[in-house]
Amino acid sequence: MDLHQIETDLKNPDFQYRLKAISALREYSPEVAIPFLLQHLQDPEFLVRSFVARELGKQQTSESFAALLQIMKFDNTPNVRAEAANSLSLFGRLSASHLVQTFCMDDHWLVRRSILAALVELDCPEELLEVCVEALAAEDAAVQEAAVDALGALAGSRQQKMALAHLLSLQQAEGEYIRIRVAYALKHFDDPVAREALAQLRQDPDHRVVGAAMEDLLR
Repeated sequence: MDLHQIETDLKNPDFQYRLKAISALREYSPEVAIPFLLQHLQDPEFLVRSFVARELGKQQTSESFAALLQIMKFDNTPNVRAEAANSLSLFGRLSASHLVQTFCMDDHWLVRRSILAALVELDCPEELLEVCVEALAAEDAAVQEAAVDALGALAGSRQQKMALAHLLSLQQAEGEYIRIRVAYALKHFDDPVAREALAQLRQDPDHRVVGAAMEDLLR
């Protein structure tokens, strides 16, 4: 799509045209694309703002970085903030502290799960452990489950010992959904303490926890 058509479509009241124009900007350099993207940070359609956040992650400059921080902080739609967090993580290690800060300030489950997933992909075990601890203290079950999974991803990292300690503390958690995730997470640790904990989970009163703990044994 040529720039004239992009500019025309970005002004179309039908948001479907704006979506296509935003997507087409990926074919252009940051110098061309970013000014157009910045004009739609406040677009009335949240899908357009979500596309803007996605494309800003592919056009990596200081301007796009700052814009993504702005979206994460101020956009009123969780889907858009979550997309911005994903895009910010594409900047690599530089984004980690900002993602942690957003995690602590934004308690929406979608944003928090997006940040947890993004930090798992980055080489930042300290930051990942920090958000896991914060997530486990939250009341949202979906975020807690994602945090337990993320603790499993810390096996073999500088924070392996602390991650394993947190998992062991959850071995007898009240919610069976947590014990199921703990069973899966413990399998990542080549440690006799983890193996002992898994053996105990195979005696859990909930058959789903037993199934998760035994899954690899049955293959």
